Amino acid sequence: MAVQEMSEDQGIRLTEWTTCGGCAAKFGAGLLSEILATLPTHEVDGLHVGLAPFDDAAVLEITPELALVSTVDFFPPLVDDPADFGAIAASNACSDIFAMGGEVRLAVNIAAFPEDFPTDAIASLLEAASETVAAVGGVVAGGHTIRNAEPIFGLAVQGIVHPRYVFRKVGAQPGDVVILSKPLGTGLITSRGSHAEIQGAIRGMRQTNRQAMAELRALGESVHAVTDVTGFGLAGHSWEIAERSGVVVQVRADALPLYEGARRLAREGHRTGADSKNRDYVKRLDSVVEDWLLALTLDPQTSGGLLATVDEASVRQITSSGLFTVIGTCHAGESAFVLS
Repeated sequence: MAVQEMSEDQGIRLTEWTTCGGCAAKFGAGLLSEILATLPTHEVDGLHVGLAPFDDAAVLEITPELALVSTVDFFPPLVDDPADFGAIAASNACSDIFAMGGEVRLAVNIAAFPEDFPTDAIASLLEAASETVAAVGGVVAGGHTIRNAEPIFGLAVQGIVHPRYVFRKVGAQPGDVVILSKPLGTGLITSRGSHAEIQGAIRGMRQTNRQAMAELRALGESVHAVTDVTGFGLAGHSWEIAERSGVVVQVRADALPLYEGARRLAREGHRTGADSKNRDYVKRLDSVVEDWLLALTLDPQTSGGLLATVDEASVRQITSSGLFTVIGTCHAGESAFVLS
């Protein structure tokens, strides 16, 4: 791929070095599930969360009061600025630790760049990622870099959690309230949005989910199921909670928090390449709203918010800070995602 001619004021544009960026680059959830189903599973003492079933991160008990949380996440650039990309990639990777209720402690970089990629851009990217990890209590202590035609970056992150207080995708109960900690629309906006709309989404993607995790942990046993919203969209990740918990997750379209520009782009008919894959993944999807509203729940998110189901009695407490938005409820019935 040829190096793009840029002025010093413009700098490098990362998206001109790649064909697909962010969590939209993930394998389709259906295909991924098929592959994972073929892998052997092993009984390991202390393994609380592994591949059967998979969750947002693996959890291995070290002592009765300490467990290791381990995850890895990387993707091509979805934004132009190297520092933004590094911060977003780090926030996204750390999110899996927070989705399990853990605290970040250690990370190592996973990187691939073309040989003619500007070294100052690499340095800016790595510095921003390191600062993001440090801001949530961890440290970047190494990594590995290879040559590749397109730039790719992410991190393997290790955290800690008490074995008794691990968040899981399973456990939602009828009567639970569904809450979300970040707006939706990053896939649509980064691919089709205006400069101002993209900047708004970048600010949200750079924000980590550490505070959201802390607010959920403060609720104790009132939290029943947790995941983070990334490449499978709100619908796909809600479906995972619904399927594993044996409930109907019903979301109100008029309650969805959205980044500026997401509504306009969806109404204009814009979709990402992950839209159809995410539709296929949700085996029981019932929508009574216009398709553009459904598309907002299928949009692949990068560094999205925490999605949780909590006891109705705890809603006032969890929404008091303004971080979480109530978007729906859980009902008894055959597992399904419903948008109304």
